[in-house]
Amino acid sequence: MHIEPFDMKYLNDYFNGFNEEITKYQWPEPFENIEASKDMLQEFMDEMEKGETLFYSVISDDDKFIGSVEMHGMTSDCPELGVWIIENEQRKGFAYAALKELLKYAARTYDKKKFYYEADIRNEGSMKLLSRFGTDYDIIECDLEETVTDSGKNLKLQGYVIEEKYGISMCLLNEEYGDIYVR
Repeated sequence: MHIEPFDMKYLNDYFNGFNEEITKYQWPEPFENIEASKDMLQEFMDEMEKGETLFYSVISDDDKFIGSVEMHGMTSDCPELGVWIIENEQRKGFAYAALKELLKYAARTYDKKKFYYEADIRNEGSMKLLSRFGTDYDIIECDLEETVTDSGKNLKLQGYVIEEKYGISMCLLNEEYGDIYVR
C-alpha cells in the first residue's frame, strides 16, 4: 500500500466506507449524504493547502482506496492523528503502515516529534494500533473523557501523547540514504 494526498476521485469510496461500524467508537458520524462528505473532505484539502493539516488516502497495491490517514493542527507542537481503514481491509496492517509513514513524513518534513492520538477504550483495533508504536515512541496516557455525541453515542475517549524516543528522528531523516546514527 501507499499513501497519497487525498483526491476527490475517491469521494464515493470515502462516503461508502465511512459507515456506522467504522464510526461506532468515534466522534464523527457517517455522512448524511455525499454532499456533506464532499464538503468536509474539501475542508481537509483546503487545510492541507494552507499547511494546517496532512490528509492522505491509503491506497492498495492494486490502486483501490482503502481508507485515510490525517494529521490535524500542524501549526501546533502536538498535532492530532487520525486513521481509518474500510471494514473488509481491517486487521491487515494497513492502518499501522499508513500511520507510520505519516509520522516519518511529519518528522522529516516538519520536524514534529510528538503527536496526539485519541481512541475509545473499547475500540480494540485502535488500542492495538497504538501499542504497536511503543518500540519507537513513548506513549503517555492523558485524561479519559466520557462524552455523548449528538446522535447519542456514549464514548470513552482516552487521549495519548506519542513522543519520539531519543534518536528516532535522526534515524528517520537518514533512513533513505542508509546512514543511521543517533544524534
